[in-house]
Amino acid sequence: MICSITKLAQKLISIPSISPKDLGCQDIIIKRLCAVGFTVKVININNTKNFWAFRGIGKTLTFAGHTDVVSPGQYEDWHDDPFKPVIRDGFLFGRGSVDMKGALAAMIVAAEQFISEFPNHKGRLSFLITSDEESTAVNGTIKVVEYLMSKNDMIDYCLVGEPSSDTIVGDVIKNGRRGSITANLIIYGIQGHIAYPDLADNPIHKGLPIISKILSMKLDNGNNFFLPSSINIANIRAGDGTNNVIPGSLFVQFNIRFSTEISETEIQSKIVNIIEENNINYSLKWFFSGKPFLTKKGVLLDAVIRSIFHINKKKPILSTSGGTSDGRFVSLMGAEVVELGLVNSTIHKVNECVKISDLQLLSYMYKDIMKELLV
Repeated sequence: MICSITKLAQKLISIPSISPKDLGCQDIIIKRLCAVGFTVKVININNTKNFWAFRGIGKTLTFAGHTDVVSPGQYEDWHDDPFKPVIRDGFLFGRGSVDMKGALAAMIVAAEQFISEFPNHKGRLSFLITSDEESTAVNGTIKVVEYLMSKNDMIDYCLVGEPSSDTIVGDVIKNGRRGSITANLIIYGIQGHIAYPDLADNPIHKGLPIISKILSMKLDNGNNFFLPSSINIANIRAGDGTNNVIPGSLFVQFNIRFSTEISETEIQSKIVNIIEENNINYSLKWFFSGKPFLTKKGVLLDAVIRSIFHINKKKPILSTSGGTSDGRFVSLMGAEVVELGLVNSTIHKVNECVKISDLQLLSYMYKDIMKELLV
């Protein structure tokens, strides 16, 4: 089993599928799924590759993942070529080994072995795979979800293979994620000579008190599942670095990660109110990434916890921390969503790597969850 997973992971890692490119990764996966009886629907949009594969009928367990990876950066910073997977000291090195081609390999091999043992399993086993999770995510999983909902074809349980674990595979699982919304604020002034401030209008001076008020605003207190919502500055700039010119505008980009205690419209209203109180000339654009989602105790969460305990002899910690994931799109269907993946300590880093034994461990967990829900 471990050899099969490693070989598939190596094959996928060797393809430089920098988001949103796929470059043939999904062809490899589709061929293997078709070989064990899956029906595949390809849903490609522009430069994004997507597919929906299913086998059986009834309650649906979906494994969701992505074949795209982030850029490796400068190749010379790596010990080896990031797209020529290398095994060293029990680890598999390469871009995407953890996020998330290793998990994809573990899913596929788990499904193959499960079907070999239970060819007439109950329910429906399915895969939802995209090539645009790391980039804009506008033509990826959300489009497949929209397609399925238009056909009234619903997912009941979804396991997302994002790297959720901290130190041991399965020690942490994500049963929810915070929402994310970004505000691009431009405060306009009047450009002028810095020695004659009375003839100009400095947008930085006007903007600093507003920025301070926005950052000090308390959005909510969080709850048993989420920490309080947070506001952070992602970018701020004004002028071109010339020390004798008052700039004509100030750009500030805020990102808000929010809990289920507040909505995106409430956040927008609170920030706009602060800005409007100051009687300034400004423009504001919003970019909404997704609502928060939460899967409480239920069929999927219970099955995942049982499977992890069965293999690790220890229950996982439930968490909603971290960034967004494609689970936010699947949750729109009313599906129970849980993220279970590899140890995340090297994701998006130089020399990204996964312990080969962890690939096997994760695949065992995936297969056991299939047995919990489909046998």
